[in-house]
Amino acid sequence: MLGSSDAPIDPAAAWELGRRLTGTEAGLLADRLADGDTLTSALRAVAPGNRATVRALLAASSSASRITVLRAVEGARSAPTSATPLWTMPGHLARSGPLTASVPHLVDSARQSITCSTFNFQRSSELWQALRQAAGRSELAVRVYLDATAAGRGAPTASEVAAHLRPATVLRTKEFDGAGVRNHAKFLAIDHRFLLATSANYSWSAEHSNVEFGVLIDDRNLTEAVEHELRGAEPLLYERVPLF
Repeated sequence: MLGSSDAPIDPAAAWELGRRLTGTEAGLLADRLADGDTLTSALRAVAPGNRATVRALLAASSSASRITVLRAVEGARSAPTSATPLWTMPGHLARSGPLTASVPHLVDSARQSITCSTFNFQRSSELWQALRQAAGRSELAVRVYLDATAAGRGAPTASEVAAHLRPATVLRTKEFDGAGVRNHAKFLAIDHRFLLATSANYSWSAEHSNVEFGVLIDDRNLTEAVEHELRGAEPLLYERVPLF
């Protein structure tokens, strides 16, 4: 009879690992286990908020079984990477790639999820309305990170953003180690696959008249890793904006 350390991974546990781990995490975890690391040490490759669950899913199986399943997850999530530049320039001078103004169409095309991180919003931004429409779609999970102090000069407060995007999850920065945290990360993650990293704030000028540059990347592993990183930092750096 097999002991718990010799048992294969239960199919339900394998499915849950595939749901929870990014391809990058699964690959790093498999590499570390293959190199002889303990499960505790190898789990450092996984986002902190996910480690306890992943440990429980892997604990009752053999090392060989763990590595086999993790390699399967890594392979299932692998896909060719593509990168496309996005520009804003006055006078429509940009000649390569789509324009930043096309980003609302990317939001409209979402089918599963949208994660948005920004310093603030301006009501003049076309993304402001696109996100509101997306948040109203029951099949979409919308999550927004923004700076708690970024209101003013026409920018809505965090509470106003949360009300505008109801029922989306809106998080604002909070104090860490005695100092306020600033959220300057500007990106959009669509369907855990497409990642737009951009210099542009979400305003009409950034979308139409400034000089701004961004990159739209089609890479599920990278996009999921970025989302996992912020989710792991949430308890320490962010707080959910209450809805009244």
